[in-house]
Amino acid sequence: MYNNVIKRMIDIVLSAILLIVLSPLYLILFILVRLKLGSPAIFKQNRPGLNEKIFSMYKFRSMTNKCDKDGNLLPDEDRLTEFGALLRNTSLDELPELVNIFKGDMSFVGPRPQLTRDMVFMSPKHRERYSVRPGLTGLAQINGRNAIDWNKKLDYDIEYIENLSFVNDVKIFFGTFKRVANQDDITMDGMATALDYGEWLLKRNEISHDFFVMRLKEAEQIMENYNEL
Repeated sequence: MYNNVIKRMIDIVLSAILLIVLSPLYLILFILVRLKLGSPAIFKQNRPGLNEKIFSMYKFRSMTNKCDKDGNLLPDEDRLTEFGALLRNTSLDELPELVNIFKGDMSFVGPRPQLTRDMVFMSPKHRERYSVRPGLTGLAQINGRNAIDWNKKLDYDIEYIENLSFVNDVKIFFGTFKRVANQDDITMDGMATALDYGEWLLKRNEISHDFFVMRLKEAEQIMENYNEL
């Protein structure tokens, strides 16, 4: 009852209120991002959601489009500006996801939406995380965020689903504010951005390079099928 009805009602009402109340902040951030980082100020990225259905997740951009002499994007650490890092550290870049919550793509609390190229490397058990809507925050985010290893992060997602309740959602929701205020565990091993799951497994020699390439092709096929719809 809670997960199927009440949780969704809370998401709709609370996201609508926050979108209205925070509208001046949205406007200010939109202008600042356009001026400091370029266009578009808000970008969308396809992520697997409930039942592995692909949806477009919205965020404020936090990187520039700087390229090398051949037109290739520079590494993340070279495109992440001081202002972009501030957006990430304060999680202000995540504010547009309130639109996703209102639409029903996401919930306030749930497993964080990962990339399709992360999903294809997950075990069948870990892919059970897609049995619920992804969240703006989750159990993994208040227990280490990006500083914990991938397998532990995915284990937290499954633990969340197995113990899903209103009380636990409230604890996670308010526990997130402490993490954001302290700017804890924002990156993995001091990197500008965390490694994708497949890259992390490959780096630890838990998968072969051939397996890595095969799974990436699977992810590309999933996205091609989605784009053809």
